[in-house]
Amino acid sequence: MKKILKYTLPLLLVTSCATTNSIKNDAVTITFLDEYVIPKDLKVDNTLVGGLSGIDYKNNQYYFIVDTQKDARYYIADITIKNNKIDTVSFKKTVFIDKETPFIKKHTLDPEAIRYIKSTNEVVITSEGSIKNGKDPSIFTLDSLGNFKNNYAIPQYFSATGKQHPRQNGVFEGLAESYNQKGIWVAMELPLQKDGAKPKLYPTKSYTRITHYNQQTKQPTKQFAYKLDGISKIPWLYFAVNGVTELLEYKKDHFLVLERAFSAGHGSYSNTVKIFEVDASKASNTLDIQKLRGTKFTPATKKLVFDFKDIKEQLTDEIIDNIEGMCFGPVLPNGKQSLLLISDNNFNSFANQLTQVILMEIDIK
Repeated sequence: MKKILKYTLPLLLVTSCATTNSIKNDAVTITFLDEYVIPKDLKVDNTLVGGLSGIDYKNNQYYFIVDTQKDARYYIADITIKNNKIDTVSFKKTVFIDKETPFIKKHTLDPEAIRYIKSTNEVVITSEGSIKNGKDPSIFTLDSLGNFKNNYAIPQYFSATGKQHPRQNGVFEGLAESYNQKGIWVAMELPLQKDGAKPKLYPTKSYTRITHYNQQTKQPTKQFAYKLDGISKIPWLYFAVNGVTELLEYKKDHFLVLERAFSAGHGSYSNTVKIFEVDASKASNTLDIQKLRGTKFTPATKKLVFDFKDIKEQLTDEIIDNIEGMCFGPVLPNGKQSLLLISDNNFNSFANQLTQVILMEIDIK
C-alpha cells in the first residue's frame, strides 16, 4: 500500500496542474435542468438509434448525425420541453446519406458533427476520414434527401498525407455556424502531430486549430489556436485522450467549446466533460502557419464555465457519458436561452453507455 501511495500522489498533483478545475466566469452562466436517456434498443426505419455524435436545432426540429459508415444517416426529431424538463424525444425521419457520390466514396465516412443551414436548406457534415488508411477528413453539404451537394476546401496540413500528420480520430470533430450566418467554424479534436503533443496527465502545449470557412466560396478565411486541457483521470489501461468535440459561436469571436476526455479502465465512468467560454478576438490568425510548435502566436483565451462532474449525482447511474454534440435550443419560458447536448454511446461497443440528451439553461451577460 505504501508503494502505491508513493507513486500515485505525484500523479494526482500533476493532474491538478494539467486541467482547469475552478469555475470563475462572469460572462456566461450555465445551469443544468434535465437529462433524458434514449432507450438503447430504439429502432427507427429499421436502424438502431445510437452513435449520436452531433445535434442541431433549426425550424423547430432537431438534427442528429450518426457516427457510422454502415447505413450512414442523420435523424430529424422533435424534443418536447415542459416545465424545464424533457418530456419526450420523438424521431420523425431518417435521412440516409448517398455514399455512391464520387467525393464520399473517395473520403471514408466517419461523421462527427451536423449543422442545418437555413438559407440554403441543406446540412453541413464533418467527417474524420481515415488517416491511417490515407483517407482525408472532409466537410461537405447534403440536400434534404441526403444527396451530396458540394464540399469545403481543406488546407494541405489537414490532409491524411500532409507533412503535419493529423492524428487518427483526431481531426474534424466540432462544427458551428458563424454568428453572422455567413460561414462555419470547424474544430480539430486533437493537435496535428507537428503542432504539439496530445494532452497528458502533466501539462503540455497541446494546441488544436479552429478554422473559419466562407459559406459561399467554401474556402478557409482565418483560424486560431486553442489550447486543450490535460487528462483528468489516470488511465489504468494505458489509453487516454482529451479533445474538442463541439463548439458554438455565441457572439463574434466568442465561443462555447466542449471538451471531452476519456481515460481507459474506468468502465462507464471514463469520461470527463467540460464547457469553456472562449475569446478569440485577440488570437493570431494561424491559417498560414504550417507548424505551430516553435512558432510565436497568440492563442484564444479560455475560462471554465461548466464541469459535468458537478452534476453527476443528478445523472442516470451518475454516468457522465461520451458527450459530443451541443446546440442552442428554444428560448425557455423565463426568456433564457436553452442549450442541449447529446452523447454518443458508440452503440455500446466498449462499455455500458447511454444516449443522454442534456437540457441546460444558459445566461449570456
